[in-house]
Amino acid sequence: MKVVVDRDGCIGCGVCAEVCPQVFRIADDGLSEVIAKPDGNEDAVREAAESCPVEVIHVD
Repeated sequence: MKVVVDRDGCIGCGVCAEVCPQVFRIADDGLSEVIAKPDGNEDAVREAAESCPVEVIHVD
């Protein structure tokens, strides 16, 4: 599984980091970033992507 956050469209709401803190965090600039591979957290990563209000988390 590959996870990418389109940071240009991110609004920094933090839902992804709340749903799956093992893979996402809010960086110092206030935007989401991927911090780890989703190994073992695939369901939570998908939930985070589906919960993103601006749909900038892409999962392949």
